[in-house]
Amino acid sequence: MKTILGGLWRGLAILLGLFLLYQVWIFAHVLWWIDHNPSSSAFMQAGLARMQQARPDAALRHKWVPYENISIHLKRAIVAAEDGKFLNHEGFDIEGIQTAVKKNLKKGRLVAGGSTISQQLAKNLFLSSDKSFVRKGQEAVITLMIETTWSKRRILEVYLNIIEWGDGIYGAEAASRRYFRKSAAGLTAGQSAALAAMVPNPRWYEDNRASRKYKRRIATIAARMRYAQVPK
Repeated sequence: MKTILGGLWRGLAILLGLFLLYQVWIFAHVLWWIDHNPSSSAFMQAGLARMQQARPDAALRHKWVPYENISIHLKRAIVAAEDGKFLNHEGFDIEGIQTAVKKNLKKGRLVAGGSTISQQLAKNLFLSSDKSFVRKGQEAVITLMIETTWSKRRILEVYLNIIEWGDGIYGAEAASRRYFRKSAAGLTAGQSAALAAMVPNPRWYEDNRASRKYKRRIATIAARMRYAQVPK
């Protein structure tokens, strides 16, 4: 019996050690990316793998651009669409989480997350799109790491440069070139609202930009943009 218990404790100790090493590995990346730009993300790697299953020579469209080279309209559109309280919270929107919890309890499964831009960034950089309570817990830990060490400007800059905007399209510059044949710096308010409207389901919206759902979403974002506050 003692041998069995000793083995269980050793196994638990090993698992705990591996978990802590993983957290250290993540935090080291978070610290490095304070002033170094990530060249890829977990979502980008997953997207490339998915594309290469059908086309082995497939490649992502992605080009990093600094914060000052992204249109102020797109910054406002993204904040208006994804996280209106971005500048005022420390990574979590409590009211949004409470609303999401009510939806999840009603459905009996995880269908909503109440995610902020910081949470979405944590997920995009390190995790998968799977919906589970374990993944949400890890997302929360990474969000705290990012919010503790990065400025809001840096958070929004990285977010705008890595999120998906269509099949194999990542970041504001690639999206702007793909849909409007111009740089991200030159996006108008209307174009920015159109791009921000795609973020929740970019591959679907890429092929359904004439849908009523998409147009209604653009109109809603455009109406909110003037009130959106973004880092300078």
